[in-house]
Amino acid sequence: MRETLRLLAERRFALLFAARTVSVFGSSFAPVALAFAVLDIPGSSPTTLGLVLASQAVPEVVFMLAGGVIADRLPRYRVMVTADLVAAASFGALAALFLTGNAHLPLVMVLAACNGVATAMFTPALTGIVPEVIAADRLQPANGLLRLSTNGSRILGLAAAGGLVVAVGPGWAIAADATTFLVSACLLATLRLPSVRQPSGASALADLRHGWREFVSRQWTWVIVVQFSVVNAAWSGVMVLGPVIAKRDLGGPAAWSLLLAAEAAGTVLGVLVAIRVRPARPLLVGTLAVFPMAAPVLLLGVRAPILITAASALVAGAAIDVFAVLWDTALQQHVPPDALSRVSSYDWLGSLALGPVGLIAAGPVAAAIGLDAALGACALLIIVPTALALLSPSLRNLRAGAPTPPAPTPNAEVR
Repeated sequence: MRETLRLLAERRFALLFAARTVSVFGSSFAPVALAFAVLDIPGSSPTTLGLVLASQAVPEVVFMLAGGVIADRLPRYRVMVTADLVAAASFGALAALFLTGNAHLPLVMVLAACNGVATAMFTPALTGIVPEVIAADRLQPANGLLRLSTNGSRILGLAAAGGLVVAVGPGWAIAADATTFLVSACLLATLRLPSVRQPSGASALADLRHGWREFVSRQWTWVIVVQFSVVNAAWSGVMVLGPVIAKRDLGGPAAWSLLLAAEAAGTVLGVLVAIRVRPARPLLVGTLAVFPMAAPVLLLGVRAPILITAASALVAGAAIDVFAVLWDTALQQHVPPDALSRVSSYDWLGSLALGPVGLIAAGPVAAAIGLDAALGACALLIIVPTALALLSPSLRNLRAGAPTPPAPTPNAEVR
């Protein structure tokens, strides 16, 4: 760990680390603040919350490929700064609506969509920028340290979120989130990375085709993405149903904040493990680590004592971040740098594609079969695709640090 912490002595990595720490701390207020702000709108229901969350999730899916192309063409840090500024503006406007009592559903949905676009621009650039600020042989500890920072910030933010919403209201919590995006943008603007890629002479469509070939040429990439398209849809449903159960049966925002904070605390433990371990078959280990995600969902459905559910959320958080660090490192080691953001955008596009379905369907499905049965269905949708993913020999046998050949690239598309 001492060796890993020495990465913070490198200025560019330290700036990226600080920017993520600040913005994630503020963003941790959003799952609690936005959920309860929407549920406080007169006449709102679980379906209302699902529509707002879907309004944010759909643009993330629709614009993710564009974000990958842009991040592979332009300086990635500038793309990230622009995305942070858009996020700050959208959350600032949302805060103003809730604080002034003018939070009409259509306008809330539009502003949530703006934030979704910002996320779609930011995410592929973030995956691609890490190899630009750190040496290739230090990618796994760097990814782990970034995760450690963001997860620690999530713990602090989520631990404070429930009390902050109760004390000052969800509007002020959302305003605090907007401020942290501004701070992050200022920090990222000072990176000023040199250009390491040649300007592309190909069209955006040709860039997408090249990125697609890089993506599908490795079976393990698309198998994991198909798996997580279903897993994330199920988890999206939990994000709608969980606050409803917390408000009705568990005492309100504080209980939901506790569960999210426990999951975030687990991610810190998971990162500490992921920094140290060097499995020979990283994706086999990482995929096995997805199964514990189902445990807190099942316990929430049977109304287990809140501390037991929180303990299972902690274990789930630890396991999923072991996967996350191993997955990010596998992409950065096995995908050519000039296509990394596009491959990442296909990853995020596929992984998030069914998320809006989960958000929109959660309320109606719960109304039809009951909250408990709906949560049981979400748990199954985590377990089954994860088990099926393990059938892929490419996934099971991928070796750490041994790049696979890139997809052939026509001369017209060489970067």
